[in-house]
Amino acid sequence: MASLKLVDSAAPEIDLDALNARLADAPAKAVLEWAREEFGDRLILSSSFGAESAVMLHLANEVIPGVPVVFLDTGYLFPETYQFAEELTERLNLNLRVYNPKLTAARQEALYGKLWEGDEQDLARYNELNKVEPMDRALRELGARAWIAGLRGNQNSFRSGLRPVELQAGIYKVHPILGWDREKIHHYLRSNDLPYHPLYRRGYRSIGDVHSTRPVEEGEDARSGRRLGVHSECGLHLPRLSSEESLKSSGL
Repeated sequence: MASLKLVDSAAPEIDLDALNARLADAPAKAVLEWAREEFGDRLILSSSFGAESAVMLHLANEVIPGVPVVFLDTGYLFPETYQFAEELTERLNLNLRVYNPKLTAARQEALYGKLWEGDEQDLARYNELNKVEPMDRALRELGARAWIAGLRGNQNSFRSGLRPVELQAGIYKVHPILGWDREKIHHYLRSNDLPYHPLYRRGYRSIGDVHSTRPVEEGEDARSGRRLGVHSECGLHLPRLSSEESLKSSGL
């Protein structure tokens, strides 16, 4: 997979070790305020409009009003997800930017079959076509230097090793709610009168494409409801460069 390099080479490099030491226990709003001051209008937020997405959308739009919100429409989302996206866009006055794959779902299936039912190579192609390439295009077209994502450390083993700010393929990734647990998420939603995704009440805890999402059983991890092959990550948030992979595998 080709790596995406968008960080301006003329811009000063951020000392991530020092920065993360400073932001390790900082409130989510303080992390967002730092990002706003550091990156200005070259900052974007991504959202899947999933189970608890209203939290990150509300938080970010409070601190950075009008921040572009990138929504990847794979063509395979639940009808309820599209409806939820419309509801939150109107309610929170979001600056929504919808990005689609270059190949429609129908064309992909005509050319390649149902890639999500295939082997690891097919799944990698599926993720590249529907997630990675559209996100890379969004970052490029919006001129982003940094990307806010609502990842949480308790979602899976990869995310548990992340820091508030990372560098992924030349893009700074900002994780304001990395340390939040389900109780804190629920409290924020309730305190701000924000909704869960409509499918939450039916047992869906992590919501993506129709064919890779299922309700979870009592006691199961939320991310166990999301699966493409052996993976619980679609490729959007994984390291792209060997140097980044080395940092992650070393636990840094």
